[in-house]
Amino acid sequence: MLLNGKKGISSRYKRKVMKNKTIHARAFFLTAVFLMTLVCTAFAQRVLTLEEALSVAAVNSPEIRRSQLNLNRSRELLNATQSQLKSNLSLVLTPIEYNQSRQFNDLFSTWYTNENYTWYGTLAVRQPIVLTDGTLTLSNRLSWQNAYSGYQDVRTKAYTNNIWLAYNQPLFTYNRTKLSLSELELALEDAALSHSLQQLNLERQVTGAFYDVYREQERLVIAREEYENQQQNYAIIKAKAESGLIAREELFQAEVNLANSNSSWQNQDVVVENIKDDFKILLGLSLMENISVQANIRPVKTEVELDKAIEHALRSRQEIRQREIDLVYAENDIIRASATNEFRGDLSLALGIFGDDPVLPEVYQNPTNSPRVSLSFNIPLWDWGERKSRIRAAEAMVQSREISMSDQQNDIVYNIRRIYRNLINLENQIVIAGQSQRNAQLTYEINLERYQNGDLTGMELNQYQNQLSQARMDMVSAQINYQMELLNMKIQSLWDFEANRSVVPDEVQNK
Repeated sequence: MLLNGKKGISSRYKRKVMKNKTIHARAFFLTAVFLMTLVCTAFAQRVLTLEEALSVAAVNSPEIRRSQLNLNRSRELLNATQSQLKSNLSLVLTPIEYNQSRQFNDLFSTWYTNENYTWYGTLAVRQPIVLTDGTLTLSNRLSWQNAYSGYQDVRTKAYTNNIWLAYNQPLFTYNRTKLSLSELELALEDAALSHSLQQLNLERQVTGAFYDVYREQERLVIAREEYENQQQNYAIIKAKAESGLIAREELFQAEVNLANSNSSWQNQDVVVENIKDDFKILLGLSLMENISVQANIRPVKTEVELDKAIEHALRSRQEIRQREIDLVYAENDIIRASATNEFRGDLSLALGIFGDDPVLPEVYQNPTNSPRVSLSFNIPLWDWGERKSRIRAAEAMVQSREISMSDQQNDIVYNIRRIYRNLINLENQIVIAGQSQRNAQLTYEINLERYQNGDLTGMELNQYQNQLSQARMDMVSAQINYQMELLNMKIQSLWDFEANRSVVPDEVQNK
């Protein structure tokens, strides 16, 4: 019985050992797969610079695409109108036309039948005159007719040709063609300005989101370094506690610090992944793509000239030009309002030559001149004050647009002055943050040595660690804030002080 019991215990022990080996093998396999996945993911990670992020956003941004389509639409409408003002050649053909009618002759009180076969074509050249808003037309109409009249039982076959030159000219009114063309040119310029503003706005959004990701990445790096420091400190304290050199309470505090540091690291990792997803949505990237950002923050001071920034902004800002365009539109509305129930005239001149003959080459054997002159006037008598009211309404809009333009100029000057003062302050903040970071680093190293010697508690060391981490983040934030404010200065003044060049788009600058 004893032997059987020993054999049973031995077999159970062997099964347990084999089971443990299987579990360990599976754990080793899963760990290996996990590590390989991490390695592959790390290699597949896409590192974005600010310039690359801006390029991706410019291609995928719905706002940029919409503004580009609006720009293309305005350009094509202007092209269509300019093409319409060129010589317009048209040909209208009617290869066959037949009609038969029954008519009554009152003089003889009898009914008779008319029958007509016809074909004809008209070739016309129409040329609008932009300078006078008139229209010059040259036309030629060639036709053949086979007509029968039952009244006298007569059938007539003949060719006819009519050439005429006509000119129509409106009088005592504004040039509608010129006004429409100028407004289409302004619409194209306004669309180009809006597209440029949208690009600058996108640059501000992408840059801000880019630096937000960078800031959280740096915070994650600091959190990981804190955790590594806490691991080292915990190992030191544990060894001392096991040797009886320090109290067990210090070991308990070190365990709490280590757990808190690990939790902060994990929480920050979640924050980074969430803000990366927001950034990917802004850029139009797939949420499944693994990305990180790499910022080139140079601590070099950029010289900014306040007077140059204000002067270039007032000369180049798209918003001011847009307010000027709005003012032109309002002034055009006064012109249209003045044409309400207006006194106007229309002059029409035409000179034609008509010929007919049964034989086509002899159509102009006996031509007939057909001149025509027409002069008409539209004379309003009473409109119950409609015209005056419309003019006053348009004038009020002009005054409103003038106020808006003045306010826009004041806002530009105010914003540039404010940004300039912020830049000076941020330069000082970077210097202070750098000094604070160096002091915090030295303070932490001194107190770390004291902690390792047992002259400082873990809670006190943790405070110095937090001070160092905060000082490092303050330095990163100060540099990012300076870069963002420098970008604001570029957007507000349309002058890049880093590259020392204008950022006005060529399509707008050449206007």
